[in-house]
Amino acid sequence: MMPERTYLDWNATTPLRREAREAMAAAWDVVGNPSSIHAEGRRARGLMENARATLAAAVGAEPRNVIFTSGGTEANALALSNGLQSNKQIIDRLIVSAIEHPSVQSGGQFAPDRIARLPVQRSGVLDLDALRPMLAGPPALVSVMLANNETGAIQPVAEVARLVHEAGGLLHVDAVQALGKINFNIKDLNIDLLSLSAHKIGGPKGTGALVLAENVIGPHALIRGGGQERGRRAGTENVAAIAGFGAAVKAAVAARASDMPRIESLRNRLEQGLRQTQGGSQVGVIFSHDVARLPNTTLFGVPGLKAETAVVRFDLEGIAVSSGSACSSGKVQPSHVLQAMGYVPELVKSGIRFSLGWETTDADIDRAIKAWRKLSGALLRKDETVLERF
Repeated sequence: MMPERTYLDWNATTPLRREAREAMAAAWDVVGNPSSIHAEGRRARGLMENARATLAAAVGAEPRNVIFTSGGTEANALALSNGLQSNKQIIDRLIVSAIEHPSVQSGGQFAPDRIARLPVQRSGVLDLDALRPMLAGPPALVSVMLANNETGAIQPVAEVARLVHEAGGLLHVDAVQALGKINFNIKDLNIDLLSLSAHKIGGPKGTGALVLAENVIGPHALIRGGGQERGRRAGTENVAAIAGFGAAVKAAVAARASDMPRIESLRNRLEQGLRQTQGGSQVGVIFSHDVARLPNTTLFGVPGLKAETAVVRFDLEGIAVSSGSACSSGKVQPSHVLQAMGYVPELVKSGIRFSLGWETTDADIDRAIKAWRKLSGALLRKDETVLERF
């Protein structure tokens, strides 16, 4: 028998939703290639186009501007490839925030000397005063997250878009963590390119999308060959996974209004429990606590605590948490997000991420708090209390 487990790492990936599983099972019985013009092919194409329309509607885009990819990383790579134009000028410089996902931090196909880093404030929110002078000169592509995957901090994307467009540039937004958790619209926020992923909202792993605003020219396809995805991404589409993506989006959007307030309440109770040790003293920091955050995300740290040790100890207690992004091949590394926020090394190394989802219960939170009370005495220095300088 497997021991009871509590899963609090929903920002890394989510369970497959029942609706997605059923949509995928039905699609597996469809034999046709979606590029074929016979009845079998048209049936496969129909499943894919239904998913495309669902995804487009969820973010306020046109279905023809949804490009299916193998995931959020490929969507980001495609957005940061060659061929983007603004006012008939080829964009050859990139501005990325210091807290972006590694697939954006890498800079895509932009030359290293044409990439600039946008700093963030102590709160984890973009420094718009720093952005303004960076936009001077030739038009740039600016790439920022809608919501950070570690702290949950929601970024001022509408204001970023205004500044970028006034300077003649384009805006790419990685909304992988935001989809299904907060309401947003590509038109209202004035986003030019938007990256999404299926497995963060209960869809299958290995499927994502890049969504373009109307009249965006480019980017060039990274994978060339056939004319799939309107020539933007060659290769026979993964119809079953795409169908699952569409079903997951539909279910997530429908449940958001009821799920997220409940999840936020659970998160707040978790944070209160984490701050209070077994002895009753208050310890630690909830990062980005003073700004708008995703309702499901907590990044918690205590000076002197080693995140990797805490993650292992929680795991031994049957609780899955993480030390940040799950995209480092299983390695526990200091958080580049906390480093960018200006925290001292002993706090940077201490960040533990708890992320909740639609199946999280009160009992899960109780269990996590109980485990933390048990672990904190052994993991913290005996004289450790909240230090105002942090």
